[in-house]
Amino acid sequence: MMASLWCRALLFSLLLAASSVHADMKLDCKPGMVSLVWTEGRSRVDTSKFRLGNCPPTATSAREATFTVELHDCNFMAMVTGSQLVYSNALTYLSDSKSHTFIQPVVCVFERPKEYHPILYDPIFASSGSSNLVFHMALMNEDFSGPAESNLFALGSFIPIMARVDQITHQPLLLLMEECVATTTPQLKADSPSYHIIDNKGCLSDSKRSRSRFQPREVPSEMLLSLQAFRFALGEEVFIHCKLVAWDPEGLDTTKKACNFVHGHGWQLLDNPAFSNLCDCCESSCKTRWTRSTRSGKRGITQNAVLGPLTITEE
Repeated sequence: MMASLWCRALLFSLLLAASSVHADMKLDCKPGMVSLVWTEGRSRVDTSKFRLGNCPPTATSAREATFTVELHDCNFMAMVTGSQLVYSNALTYLSDSKSHTFIQPVVCVFERPKEYHPILYDPIFASSGSSNLVFHMALMNEDFSGPAESNLFALGSFIPIMARVDQITHQPLLLLMEECVATTTPQLKADSPSYHIIDNKGCLSDSKRSRSRFQPREVPSEMLLSLQAFRFALGEEVFIHCKLVAWDPEGLDTTKKACNFVHGHGWQLLDNPAFSNLCDCCESSCKTRWTRSTRSGKRGITQNAVLGPLTITEE
C-alpha cells in the first residue's frame, strides 16, 4: 500500500564545474532509502573524497563512489510542496584543487502519502551565479543537535531555529539573518497579518519583548536562534519568512550585523561585543548603503527562505 504512494523520483542535476562533465551519476530513490553511484571519468580522482551531504561513500573503487544511505541521514533536507515530498542534498568532492572541486545537487521527489504530516517544512535554496552556495533553514531540537521531533510549541517555550550556508568553493563567509517575519501563509503577502522577529538589518527586535536571542556562534557559516514562542496566531499554522545573507566577515557595518537586546545593557553585537555601537541604529533606522549592497554581488549574496508550518499552543 505504502509503496504505491511513492510513485516517482526525479533527479535535478546541475554540474557546477567543467571538469565534472565526463562523469555519470545513477540515483535510485526509494521510501526511506537512497542509492547513488557516481562514476568518474577522470583518472586522478580519489573516489573516497566524495561526500553525500556529510556522509562518506559506503563503497569505492578506482572510478566509482557508491552511497547507500537512509533519507534521515547525511543532512538530507525535507520539503513538502503541495502533493510532493522532496528530499534534497548535495554531492561534493573534497579537493584542495579548485579545478576538481564541485557541487552536484541531488533531489528525490516523491508523491506525498495521504497520511504524511510533516514535522517541519525545510526547503533548501541554492544561489545562482559562481559562488556555489547552498542555504538551509530548519527547526531543531532543544540543544540544536538534530532536527525537531515536533512542530508544536507551547507559548513561552523556545523554538530552536538553525540557518546555515554551505560554501563549497567560495571564500569563507559569515551567515546573517537580515530580516525574519512570522505570518499565517507560506507566501509572504503585504496584507497578511504578521509578527516581526528580526528587522532593521539584523536587529533581533523580538529580544526586546521576550527572551529570544541569537546563540553564540560556533562556526561563521551558521546561526542558531532561540525564538521564544509568541502569542501571534495561537493554534494556527505559522510560517517564518527570513532573508539570509552570506557576507564578507571583514565587512560588518550597521547594515550587515547580528544584534541581541540584552535587558539592562542594551543592544549587543553577536560576533564582537566590543563593536556593539554598530547596533545603536536598532533604535532608529539602519539604512542600506547601496554601494556595498549584496545586490552588487561583490561582498555577499542574499536568499529568501521560509520555515514552517509550526503551531504555537497555550498549553
